[in-house]
Amino acid sequence: MSWVKKGLIFKPEKQFGWINSHAQLPIVKHLHDNVFRIYFSGRDSENRSLVGYMEVDLTDPQKILFITKEPVLNLGALGAFDDNGVSPLWITEHNELTYLYYLGWNMGTTVLASELTGLASSKDGGKTFTRVSRAPILERTDREPFSIIVATCVLKENNKWRMWYDSADEWLARDNSRYNIKYAESDDGIHWERNGIVCIPAHHDKGETCISRACVLKENRIYKMWYCIATTAGGYKSIGYAESADGIKWERMDDKAGMQLSGSGWDSEMVCYPHVFNHNGHKYMLYNGNGYGRTGFGYAMWEEN
Repeated sequence: MSWVKKGLIFKPEKQFGWINSHAQLPIVKHLHDNVFRIYFSGRDSENRSLVGYMEVDLTDPQKILFITKEPVLNLGALGAFDDNGVSPLWITEHNELTYLYYLGWNMGTTVLASELTGLASSKDGGKTFTRVSRAPILERTDREPFSIIVATCVLKENNKWRMWYDSADEWLARDNSRYNIKYAESDDGIHWERNGIVCIPAHHDKGETCISRACVLKENRIYKMWYCIATTAGGYKSIGYAESADGIKWERMDDKAGMQLSGSGWDSEMVCYPHVFNHNGHKYMLYNGNGYGRTGFGYAMWEEN
């Protein structure tokens, strides 16, 4: 069993002002039949991330059916936590609303950036969004005082909301931080209880610097997580995999991830930001390649050997 790469879906080539470069952090919303909407962030001419989307048919995802000319989520107000950029993290439905959890960027001086989690909602099925709050829904605390608190996966099970998020443990230099995947719960998807539970720690003794961008599915009572692994060699060189019976205590099984660098091309230097979903009995992964999305995003399918 392994992931079989199917190729590049989208390459940023200055198609619109909000896609001057990069196409990062793709996530999906199912519309109908085989048609999916892919939200992602492009960067404008000032290198600021903005959220827009495209629509594709999974039978031929490299043929784009529609793409927004303007972003659907723009920069926050000057001085807000998201005034330097916004990127999509997770999308879900709740009480006839579409919730978009997003990353707010605020460039730093002593450290590269502050990365906190915001929430926007949509009343028209995800075509336009309004911020639920102008402040982040995950803020720094004494337990988690550093400027990376990023929700990457949110699942609703019965009346409980469950979140897996990136959280920095320390900054070693302006552009060098260490962070792990942690766990939180909520009654409403907005206010979260965070107890600092680490699900997947980075193995610093093995050269890992960060474990991030968790994507979780629950199948046959087993929680399955895909994530990206950054090393001292530079950047994200592989995608990892873990399983759990309760979504809190995890066993790493990176040898089963089946997702490595290609020998050449758009994902030969980096593979990162996996977003895994099921459709019609098949498992798909959207992911970024070289340069954290500078070369765009592609997809792979899980195949039984």
